[in-house]
Amino acid sequence: MSTMTLFHSPSSPFVRKVMVVLHETGQLDRVALQNAQLTPINPDAGVVASNPAGKLPALRLADGSVLHDSRVICEYLDQQHVGAPLLPASGSARWRRLTLASLADAILDAAVLSRYESFLRPADKRWDAWLDGQSEKIERSLSYFEHEALAEIRSHFDIAAIGLACALGYLDLRQPELGWRQRFPGLAGWFAEVSQRPSLQATAPL
Repeated sequence: MSTMTLFHSPSSPFVRKVMVVLHETGQLDRVALQNAQLTPINPDAGVVASNPAGKLPALRLADGSVLHDSRVICEYLDQQHVGAPLLPASGSARWRRLTLASLADAILDAAVLSRYESFLRPADKRWDAWLDGQSEKIERSLSYFEHEALAEIRSHFDIAAIGLACALGYLDLRQPELGWRQRFPGLAGWFAEVSQRPSLQATAPL
């Protein structure tokens, strides 16, 4: 029986993170999906009523309170299941995985901002230097994962790995011209492997 409601858009990579966590922790049947389509200039009234920032995802709990921001929601869900945690409870391992998860989110932030700039903004008002700056953030972050954190990401399919997988999937969807696999073969091999997980198969972006 559903006891929570997730404001949901299948094209949102941040929503996808939450959906993957629900799959991985066996909590899908606890959450009803409420479709919401929005942009920064066209908010969804239902989302704004629950989340003043007007952003997805937002999770309404059984008591009516609402959590928002994918990191907050994912951490909440990680504390609601009986299996192995997706995030260490304490110590240096926790801060390291949170830092890697934050870097994966930085890739997503840059990719989404690039999408807004190149798709929503009128062509004569687009800022090429802004797009270049976002691309450089993505490149630096992917390089760090490839050269400094690949073994860590391979070791556990946890919050950090879920975030990175969703980020790479979103790059494939929205910026296939980046051709990131050629420059980051370690990430490419890892992503090909984890993409076979049922949680990622079921949440593949549309």
